[in-house]
Amino acid sequence: MLVDSHCHLDFPDFASELDEVIGRARAVDIGRIVTISTRIKRQPELLAIAERFPDVFCSVGTHPHQADEERGIGAEDIIARTNHPKVVAIGEAGLDYHYDNSSRAAQAEGFRQHVAAARRTGLPLVIHSREADDDMARILEEETGKGAFPAVLHCFTGGRDLAMRAVALGHYVSFTGILTFKNTQALRDIAAELPADRILVETDAPFLAPLPYRGKRCEPSFVVETAKVLAAARNTSSDDIARQTTENFFRLFNKVPRPA
Repeated sequence: MLVDSHCHLDFPDFASELDEVIGRARAVDIGRIVTISTRIKRQPELLAIAERFPDVFCSVGTHPHQADEERGIGAEDIIARTNHPKVVAIGEAGLDYHYDNSSRAAQAEGFRQHVAAARRTGLPLVIHSREADDDMARILEEETGKGAFPAVLHCFTGGRDLAMRAVALGHYVSFTGILTFKNTQALRDIAAELPADRILVETDAPFLAPLPYRGKRCEPSFVVETAKVLAAARNTSSDDIARQTTENFFRLFNKVPRPA
């Protein structure tokens, strides 16, 4: 069994064929899917999807692109929204200096509120970090100094230093279809070096489809292809990667029930 630890099933791309998308994931033994929040104000839409499928769960949080839009939503509000049994994570939240769609001050402010919510609930924080390695590592270390919290650097494309500093704090690193692209050998080198108990795979669907589907709409079933490349990078079998990343998933996302 594999899991897809991060996708976006609430995108319009999936609206008319969710049953088929979930069916294709099940057909390749994807046992659990976490669909990720980008706006706290849209939580009802995510919950409707998660409630519809027994193997789909969701997070609650504000993407850094929407940090200005949802500025002022504090940790208490986030925490209050985690009581639903299908809400299994906080985020995604973090820093995005590539687009800077929201002010960096609002991104950092919101991110720290999400950290506080993760610390208090024990739910994993799904972290978005793009072109912000130094600030991300600094904030993670500062916040850990206030008390540990579980987290994963999702869709990891950063440098080795950020990955290793995050792992040193007890966090996880998750890889998307980017890992399969021909020009990402440096990323595969990082993936090969990380401790086995700190790696995850994801689709970030509908984005970043792995080879051989690059350029097409991504969906949870494609996580199998990323797992194959991760296995090759680590010189192990696909079965071993499936077992290891699934075990890591349930350790981190410990509110998600294991299949019977």
